[in-house]
Amino acid sequence: MPRLAAALRGLAVAAAALVLTTAAAPPGEAAGPRPSGGTVTRTPATATAPGEFVALRDVDPTIRQEMRYFTPHNFMGVPVTGYRQPLCVLTRDAARALHRAQLSFLRRGYTLKVYDCYRPQRAVNHFVDWAKDLGDQRMKGEFYPRIDKSTLFRDGYIAEKSGHSRGSTVDLTLVRLPGLPTRPYVPGEPLAKCYAPKAERFPDNSLDMGTGFDCFDTLAHTLDPRVQGGQRANRLLLKEGLERAGFRNYDKEWWHYTFTPETFPDTYFDFPVSRRALHGRR
Repeated sequence: MPRLAAALRGLAVAAAALVLTTAAAPPGEAAGPRPSGGTVTRTPATATAPGEFVALRDVDPTIRQEMRYFTPHNFMGVPVTGYRQPLCVLTRDAARALHRAQLSFLRRGYTLKVYDCYRPQRAVNHFVDWAKDLGDQRMKGEFYPRIDKSTLFRDGYIAEKSGHSRGSTVDLTLVRLPGLPTRPYVPGEPLAKCYAPKAERFPDNSLDMGTGFDCFDTLAHTLDPRVQGGQRANRLLLKEGLERAGFRNYDKEWWHYTFTPETFPDTYFDFPVSRRALHGRR
């Protein structure tokens, strides 16, 4: 009997642990690491962020925010897992550096606009799962017209880890002030190629950078020689202003910048994008 009681207690403990593990993430938001290399923090959907993370709006409310992955206007065509609010979250160092860059741009009649900031690992996992589903190509006409979806991993457009998950990387552009808001995307509306002339692309109040945000095409490479004139000047305006503030550009995406030195150079976080995750604040 003592052995039987001990066995029953062991089964109860195991069952409780299974319940806790399953409860760590709600349906559709599988938490936890998938990639190897670096450290991925296991955080349940209700976990709070480390104290080094802040809402960009609390540091600089003048920077525009058009958080694309909270909406269906992205290369997958659906809101992305882990984005609970349309909120830019960054490490404090990166947010302060953006504030310094913004002050310089404001003096010249421009404002920064962010498309994406901190990105939880569960969102990256969502990208990976989508890329493996070759039948889902609803947004191909806008975001990857010339790319075969089967090559997205090989060509580096999708990966199992993203620097965004470390909290110091941001996707952004410039808007000439006053800059009227961009109209919302309507799911199912006709798509225009992301590298089409600006007047034909989905409307965006930003400067003409030659392609839209998240354009899976070599024309999105920051210094692609085919991009000339005002489009090249606009890319260089953004690049030079951000570099003076300590950011480094990823040369295959004109919109992608990382503040250095990174606060968390080897850690990939998985807390959701929300006010609640920022130290319990609402």
